Amino acid sequence: MRRFKKIRLIFLLGIAFLALAGCKGNGLANEDILERSKSTNEIIWGVKYDTRLFGMMDIESRTVQGFDVDIAKAITEKILGENGKAEFVEVTSKTRIPLLKNGNIDAIIATMTITDERKKQVDFSDVYFDAGQALLVKKGSQIKSVDDLNATTTVLAVKGSTSAANIRQHAPDANILELENYAEAFTALQSGQGDAMTTDNAILLGIADENPEYELVGGTFTNEPYGIAINKGQENFLKAVNQALEEMHADGTYDKIYQKWFPNETEGKVE
Repeated sequence: MRRFKKIRLIFLLGIAFLALAGCKGNGLANEDILERSKSTNEIIWGVKYDTRLFGMMDIESRTVQGFDVDIAKAITEKILGENGKAEFVEVTSKTRIPLLKNGNIDAIIATMTITDERKKQVDFSDVYFDAGQALLVKKGSQIKSVDDLNATTTVLAVKGSTSAANIRQHAPDANILELENYAEAFTALQSGQGDAMTTDNAILLGIADENPEYELVGGTFTNEPYGIAINKGQENFLKAVNQALEEMHADGTYDKIYQKWFPNETEGKVE
């Protein structure tokens, strides 16, 4: 009996701790982020650590690097000054919104497409990267755009993805071969099992960067722009982020960062 009471007490204390942690997180999420950032002289950004060109952990330096990271650093400097600090927390597609809601991060800059469904949960900044579905082919291919896909061509996509559904709509006569993941799809393209690979241009740019004998063609044929996600109710912070982006376009900072990561591509650049 005494043992049961002890276990019950531990259980109740655990619940109380979780509730307290939740309240603390919600408190951080609900306070004025702009004011707190100016007080602490830092902004905490949620970024991906596994997406080439956008957010990738560098093994040697043990720092995360990429387009998203540099954009976040530049925004931080615009808002807090040259001594402002940009802190980075790893997020995935599944964890990014919960971490934002709990107050673990101040903003998400992680290849996040602006959608009406997501707008119900968070607010978005102005577009900072014009993502969209595209085609990757071997250089010299006769395929120059989605219009060249017909009954004699095979397009490689990932199973269950929106890319597979979209390509069927835009190239109804083409043969679609669905693979388990991007690595398998690209391997199939290399081995000649398909004539083109399709997915988000941001992902394809990363593949092309590692494999220069392949290139993106025809531009994008869907519109999936990336924005910075911020908790609702943070109008001052959202305004500051958008103002920073505007200044970065005006003074050439944005162009410099884009050129650094995508020197031979203009597909995703926001003018």
